Amino acid sequence: MPMLHATVSVRSVCLTTLAVISFVFALEWAQKFLIPLLFGIFISYTLNPLVVWLERIRIPRLVGTCVVMISLISCVGEAGFSLRGEFQSIVERLPAAAHQLSRAIVNTKYGQAGTIQKMQAAASEIERAAGQAAGGPQANARRSSDPGSAALPLFRLSDWIWTGSLGAMGFAGQAVMVMFLVFFLLLSGDTFKRKLVKLTGPSLSQKRITVNILSDINTSIQSYMFMLLITNSLLAVLLWVAFRWIGLENPGAWALAGGFLHIIPYFGPLLIAIATGLTAFMQFDSFSMMLLVSASTLAIATLIGTFVTTWMTGRIAKMNAAAVFILLLFWGWLWGIWGMLLGIPIIVIVKVIAERVEGMQSLAELLGD
Repeated sequence: MPMLHATVSVRSVCLTTLAVISFVFALEWAQKFLIPLLFGIFISYTLNPLVVWLERIRIPRLVGTCVVMISLISCVGEAGFSLRGEFQSIVERLPAAAHQLSRAIVNTKYGQAGTIQKMQAAASEIERAAGQAAGGPQANARRSSDPGSAALPLFRLSDWIWTGSLGAMGFAGQAVMVMFLVFFLLLSGDTFKRKLVKLTGPSLSQKRITVNILSDINTSIQSYMFMLLITNSLLAVLLWVAFRWIGLENPGAWALAGGFLHIIPYFGPLLIAIATGLTAFMQFDSFSMMLLVSASTLAIATLIGTFVTTWMTGRIAKMNAAAVFILLLFWGWLWGIWGMLLGIPIIVIVKVIAERVEGMQSLAELLGD
């Protein structure tokens, strides 16, 4: 039987492993800088065709950039202001909703002990019997006198509000920085592209490869962002229609949240289905309505993802679904929710570069469909 013989350098493997680990730790350490930077770059890629179109109709780039940025901020502000009441209503109902949900989980419909309550009672009996077997009253006395078993301090609402306020102010500051970055990137146009081509060296072949890589990245990212805009907008509209038909409260806010979370493949639709299902249960106090809302959300997300997103993604860049899922888990572990939002564009860029750079074709083959 023929055998495959491969020569493996232990030193090379160790150095590669250390380099990868160092790179991952560097990404985690610099996430507060890299996440706004990547968001700004991707948003500028998305808006650049509008600025280019304004340039073609003889509008200066500075004026076109200002028009595009003002239009973007106005649209976001108008959407936020129009749905402010719905989001505020959702936040105000959170305490009562949490109490209603916990009561429904613990107790059954007819007031008898629920499953969780029975399990807690059984666990208490087992614990009491084990304590008696281990030493009877003396063990119970030692356990009651143990300072480690003291009750935890009460939840302080003021601390939670203060932490949330700091987080909101930090997010607002990051958003302002991203908007400034997008403005300057749109204003610079092809300046960075020309500088990168110049830095590749005097070789004409290297310049051609660099131009092809940058052009492919530009086309892929713009096409992907356009696909996200179309599919998420369509999903938000269909969710709004379904929620209005069912009678769910605050349908606009939930539809907007569903369109935003749909950016995250696989996990986004699941999160919005769980959230809307719990909201329906709290509103209608019915498990059947909860299942109806969750099933409607998943059905619409599956319809959009199976037909529209799959078709458009296949035309943009053929990606291996398993590799995409694994890399989404990696970016989610590394940067949390922001990593899952930025994961797909990063994968697209890596695939485009790997297809053009010698020695990285194996990585492109793994990512390809």
